[in-house]
Formats: sequence, C-alpha cells, structure tokens
Amino acid sequence: MSRTSSSAAENQVLAVIGSGRARSRREVSEILDLAASTVSQHVQSLLAQGLIEEGEPRGSTGGRRARELRIAGDADLIGAIDLGGAHARVAVVPRGGAVSTTAEISIAMADGPTAVLENCADELARLANGAPLAGVGIALPGPVDVAARGVVSPSRMPGWAGSDIRALLSGIVGAPAVVENDANAMALGEHFAHDPRAAGSVTIKAGTAIGAGIVIDGQVYRGAAGVAGDITHTRVAAARDRQCSCGNRGCLETVASGAALVRLLREEGVDVSSTAEVVALVRDADPLATRLARAAGNHLGEVLCALVNFFNPSAIYVGGALTALEPFMSALRSEVYEGSHPLMTRDLTIAPAALGADAALVGTAREVNEHLARLTQG
Repeated sequence: MSRTSSSAAENQVLAVIGSGRARSRREVSEILDLAASTVSQHVQSLLAQGLIEEGEPRGSTGGRRARELRIAGDADLIGAIDLGGAHARVAVVPRGGAVSTTAEISIAMADGPTAVLENCADELARLANGAPLAGVGIALPGPVDVAARGVVSPSRMPGWAGSDIRALLSGIVGAPAVVENDANAMALGEHFAHDPRAAGSVTIKAGTAIGAGIVIDGQVYRGAAGVAGDITHTRVAAARDRQCSCGNRGCLETVASGAALVRLLREEGVDVSSTAEVVALVRDADPLATRLARAAGNHLGEVLCALVNFFNPSAIYVGGALTALEPFMSALRSEVYEGSHPLMTRDLTIAPAALGADAALVGTAREVNEHLARLTQG
C-alpha cells in the first residue's frame, strides 16, 4: 500500500472515530468494510501520532474486552451552527461526541455577517458555560465557495457576498473554523446516520426552499465550482415563466418548495403566510393544499429522476418540513420509481431523513472534527 493510499485510509479511520460513529476497532472495520488487520495497523499508526487515544475497556460479549478509541483530547468542545433565514440552530459538542445540547436563536440576515455571527458565538459561549472551543463550523443557507470561504450569489443573504466567513467566525470565536453549505452539511450527517458504507447518497432538503447535497465515498461532492447538488434552479416545464429569486424563470423552486406552495395558495385566495400553515392545511385534508402538495412532489420527483438515471445513487434521503406530508412524499417516490430506469432503482433506497433538525449540525460537527484532525497531522 502506498503512503498516499495509507494516509487516505488513516483519515477515514480517524474520521469515523472522530465523528463518534465508531468506538472500537471492530466498529471501524464494520463501518469502513476493512479487514481487522488493516484497521489495527491504521489504529496503531494514529495512536503513535497522538491523534487518537485508548480509554477504559468497554463491555464485552466474550473474550478480551476492547478498549474504547477516541480522539486525543476529546474533552475539548466544538461548536456547530446551522444558519437559517430567520433563526440559527447551534450546538456545543464534545470532540468525537454526539450532538445533544442545542438551542435556537432569532437572527436577522440583513444585519450582516458580523452581527449575526457574534449573536451565534454568544449563544455557543452560553451553551459551553464559558469554556473555550477547540473549533467551530457553520452551515450557510446559500452556495458556498470553499476557496473564498464564503457564500456566492446569496439571494437570501443581502450583504454577505464577498465576506470571508471562515476568517470572520474564527476571529469572533477564537478557534479554527469551517464553512459549509447547509444542504451539504445535512447530506453528510444523513449519509453516515443511515449507511456509511453506501457508495453514494443524495439528501434533499424540502422545506421553505429546496436544497440537495451529494456524498460519494464518505465525502461531499462539490463539483468544479463547488456548488454541485443545487437542483433548486433546475428548469421544469410546470414552472413556465415564473420569476425565481435567482433572477431566472421557470425554476423548480417556484413550484415545488414550501414558499411556492404559500404563493400558489395565496393566488387562490387562501390566507397563508408560512410553510407551517401549508403543512397544517394538508394534514387537515384541505383539497386544494393537498393537490398542490402532491404536484410539488411530482415536480421534485421529476428532477430527481434525471439525477438517479445519471448518478445512480444508493440512497435518497429526504428531509425538511414537506416530508411530513404523505401526498408530497408518495408523489415523489412514484415519480422516481416510474420515471427512472429499472436498473437504477433496483437497489435504490428512498427514506425520510433520520436526524431531523440536527442533520446539518451533525454534518458540520463532523467536518470540524476532520479539520482539526488535519491541522494536527499537518
């Protein structure tokens, strides 16, 4: 095995331990589908580098008890932020541990990045009881340029374009920072929550807006410009010439998002102002809201057909407020299974997201753990 491939494998082992998904050599072997001898070799190398450490022996079902594996210094805390249009969900997580302590605060995106990030940092400090953070990550509701470390063409984030969000957040918190798109962070969290050995998965965020993230071999796939997975602005026939927030016309978002359903209902004289109100109407079996929700599922499923036929993912995970609507989900599934090639759907899983509101936080925390591990190695 070359040093390059060995380092890549070690990073995978470090990642599954750092994310808290594996606490023993056996669990690492099962998750990564590696031979026990190979895992042992990588674990010994990581122990020698001081990147991981062994804790107390764990319970055993027979034989010698395995010692728990953990990130060295995992008593340190990291912060994770999932930024929405009007609120932020934040969490403080032990390095290598699971998301447990969370809070939500109201924010005004128009206040600009400095004010919003300072508010988020204050909430993280409160959750951490003043303890310093080893690292922090943020999931942003817009296309993220990883090289520029900020958002690109943020239609819902006035005043944020051109800002080095990573440097700004790092300076406010006083720790290394990671910046990610919220759909990518959600995709990363869901991929490992369901089946970390899946060759590829797509996670759809179907709420007030629509987003998607792609994970291949355990890593976010970003594409040439870093914005792979942005199905929001795919043109669909049903949208005709409806104006979209991106400046174009006929985008998927104008007919398949929660915001679109609000607008369509208002055009029919129904007094609604939020996705939550649309969800309530569909749950009450309102005929018009139900018909529009089913149509939205069809439109999203139509776009997903093209993705399935081209990408052939192992799984599609769907999260967001609209997934609570049976007509929406049924229409989406039917469209995908009926419109895709049978070979593409033979082993395809379409499942609701498992992590709920914490998905982006889990994915962000994972990326912070990996970033800190790379800093330690480098």
